[in-house]
Amino acid sequence: MKNRIIAGGSAVVTGALLAVGPRTLFKICDQGHHEGHSVCFWTAQATLGIGIVLALIGVAYIFFADARIRAGLSLAAAGDVLFVLLTANVFIGVDPDPMMSCRLQTLPALNLISAAALALAVANTVWLLRSPASGKGKGNERTQTDAASPLA
Repeated sequence: MKNRIIAGGSAVVTGALLAVGPRTLFKICDQGHHEGHSVCFWTAQATLGIGIVLALIGVAYIFFADARIRAGLSLAAAGDVLFVLLTANVFIGVDPDPMMSCRLQTLPALNLISAAALALAVANTVWLLRSPASGKGKGNERTQTDAASPLA
């Protein structure tokens, strides 16, 4: 229960930070100096969607008791935050000007939050898959009749 609350809650908080952070806490640059929308605007839009998905994964994580399902959700969270790293640094990026606020504030914040969340999600996935509750420990071995059953 404790793992579900901690890991799920941290995914919800991280998702919320990624969703609203580029618009409020670590703001993207002012869009007034651009004709139309800049790349940092589109990075903020992408992280909004990715953050919402991560928060929903965290909510789902809290409600599932099966360790294998939670390991899958942790793996999905790892892929989600990896996508944030790739979006901010490779796919879309931020303004190339080194003095813009999106380069000075938004990009480092996204990288730090995403790297920490990625490390936690991968560690949690490994921990869950190695724990006895995931079907690898004592008392969870399948009998020969169970193995022969197509529904087992």
